[in-house]
Amino acid sequence: MGEMEEVDLDHITTELPSHKCPLVCESASHSCIDSNPLTGPVFKNPICKVYRFQTVESKWMLVREQMEECTLSFSIPKQLLSLYIQEDMSRVRHLRELGELSPHWDNLRKEVMTRYGGIIGSYQETLAELDKITGRSFKPSCCKAQKSLEFIPINLHTQRMRVTCPRKTDAFYDIVTVGAPAAHFQGFKCGGLQRLLSRYESEKKSFSTAYQCIYYSPEHTAKAQEVLSTVSLLQPLISILADQLLQAAQEHSSSGLREALKNLSDKTEQFVHTLKDELVNSALLALHAARPGYVSKNQKQTPVQGGQHQGHIHQGSDQNQSPVQGLPGHSPATSITDSPAGCNNVEASQTTTRGEGGTLKHQDSIPHHKEYDEEEWDRVWANVAKCLNCVIAMVDKLQEEDGSRQEPVPEQQLADVITSHHPGEWREQLRPHVTRLKECVIEVVEKAKRAMTFVLLQEAACSIPQGFLLQQRRDVVFSQALAALACGFVMRLYAGMQDQGFLKQLHLVGLVAQFESLLSTYSEEIGMLEDMEVGVSDLQRVLFQITEAKTDDLSDLQPLVCGRRDHFFVEVPLPRLVFQTLPEEIRGGQPLRVFPVLFNVGINEQQTIAERFGDISLQERINQRNFEMLEAYYKSLSEKVPLECLPCYQTQTDIKELLDTLGQNVVTKKRKNVEILWIAGTICRRLNGIRLTSCKSAKDRTSMSVTLEQCALLRDEHQLSKDFFIRALDCMRREGCRIENVQKNIRCRKYAFNMLQLMAFPKCYRPPEGTYGKVDS
Repeated sequence: MGEMEEVDLDHITTELPSHKCPLVCESASHSCIDSNPLTGPVFKNPICKVYRFQTVESKWMLVREQMEECTLSFSIPKQLLSLYIQEDMSRVRHLRELGELSPHWDNLRKEVMTRYGGIIGSYQETLAELDKITGRSFKPSCCKAQKSLEFIPINLHTQRMRVTCPRKTDAFYDIVTVGAPAAHFQGFKCGGLQRLLSRYESEKKSFSTAYQCIYYSPEHTAKAQEVLSTVSLLQPLISILADQLLQAAQEHSSSGLREALKNLSDKTEQFVHTLKDELVNSALLALHAARPGYVSKNQKQTPVQGGQHQGHIHQGSDQNQSPVQGLPGHSPATSITDSPAGCNNVEASQTTTRGEGGTLKHQDSIPHHKEYDEEEWDRVWANVAKCLNCVIAMVDKLQEEDGSRQEPVPEQQLADVITSHHPGEWREQLRPHVTRLKECVIEVVEKAKRAMTFVLLQEAACSIPQGFLLQQRRDVVFSQALAALACGFVMRLYAGMQDQGFLKQLHLVGLVAQFESLLSTYSEEIGMLEDMEVGVSDLQRVLFQITEAKTDDLSDLQPLVCGRRDHFFVEVPLPRLVFQTLPEEIRGGQPLRVFPVLFNVGINEQQTIAERFGDISLQERINQRNFEMLEAYYKSLSEKVPLECLPCYQTQTDIKELLDTLGQNVVTKKRKNVEILWIAGTICRRLNGIRLTSCKSAKDRTSMSVTLEQCALLRDEHQLSKDFFIRALDCMRREGCRIENVQKNIRCRKYAFNMLQLMAFPKCYRPPEGTYGKVDS
């Protein structure tokens, strides 16, 4: 089992006898702690260690390690749980609002609503349990499989190394350590998310046939969620902007009218563009077919129940096509620019019918005795564009008339012009057109919501029960990953507040967040890695926004999460005086992107088994895919941000050269090629990125990696003497913050390794004598 292959030790280490290094300070006293007024609301319970190491010039450098817990370990998951509950309750409400369905579809709806009810109840219980926990800000590794804590990241900590040298200004290096985001409570018997989702998608087609549903691909489902989310956001916004237009008309302000009209036009055009999708039209047809008493074209005289016609619809669907193809009578959607300016052609799509007792009532769905009008959606959809054109035409007319009034007139006519002008005249002329626009938007939203809800109903119906279980697993993993990312983002932001180059990079391109993983590709850990891969990938749906805090109170400086599963925002409040120093783009609320990448190299004895007798294709695929993403990020960065904005390092190796070396290592067949992790970490720091390191519990292997990286930075950037390298490395592992982390997790000051495991480790990842022993963790 022992590893005979040597790594390039000259690149990272120097073999010399180890000696204990002198510690200047090893307590959490205030004189030792690196304080920052901004860190109070997010980071707490610091542990600090200070060392003195010799440089190559026989001078001394002072090195301070500081490890802290992060309050986001609990606050982010609790906020996410609340959002999950709100989203699922909203879906249940939308399902109820679908209206009357045939018995087949009504039974499916009830079953789906029951499943959502179960998830909502489970999440409410978990949230109630978390609310009972006070004063705690990290989850120890021994609790990783505890049900009530499954949304909480394992052992989340920040670590900062600050270096003071005779010939260089102080420098600091940050890293976030966290247990691999994974669903430990649910276990890994059948694998992790990546494998389970792949299997689920391949089986879903057969489920859709069994449940007599249309098969919707993940792209269709994502589009349905996007339409629901976007129209729900834009409808109230359009209504507000329409009212602002009327207010500008009331004030007879030409400039205000133009500005309000521009904003209204932009949002209405975005609204129309969102609905320009065949999926909405085809879903409305499918929903009509699911109504009671549906009559098909070939069986007008024979009522067919919703459950009997669906096989015909399914036959025409395909994973890569729109669910309903070749709809007869479908006409291309009308664009805003093609719509006539007049209002006489705005067609009324609502119909009324006389109910029992002779009262008039609106038809929420197509009458049972009529065929579905496949062009109705195009008319309803186009009416919004036509109504907007009516508003634009009226504003142009009013401004034209106003312009003619501004021309010089004889004095005797001036009094007549003044007396004939009424301040509310513009508003009254605009009001009917604005009202009609708002009504059309509401009508479109109602139809689109029902159509997209029906798409999601079918997707959920053929997902029972596996799809709901996978969604819960994905929620758990994402919660842990987002808490770690938010912690890293806040730490990086606080550190870069005075760096104008960093702030420019932040709003022009965004930041890369590099997750380093030391999990093996064997046994349970391969399931953890499959969970982590999906969790890190899902972070691409997250945007950050920096806001001005309401007050300088610590409670108002806590990051806030909003949004839904397909798109989350994390708001990071800053004190007013700090906020005012930021670039205008950031102060204006510009969304800030983060580009998550994951690199994995297993280093323990299980990885030895995987490399010699098993399969490491998962690791190879992850590293190759994420290398391509990192390369794409650097290309985008180099096009938009001057290289002067990036930090300066002593090592002169060009970033492009480092990327080429990383690409070569990714495709090289080499056992436990930890150089992939070293180079990826170096690139991340050179790109102003966020560094995160993980293993199963962020305790043992993570400690070896963090201390190795710190000593490599001291050697490469601060001229640590080669004679001191191994001594410094052993000293940090024996006396530093990482052994304190072990103590916090398992109440024992020993890394959980045995001799057999250490023989399988690359040499530079082995702890010093007397610091390890088999411990239950």
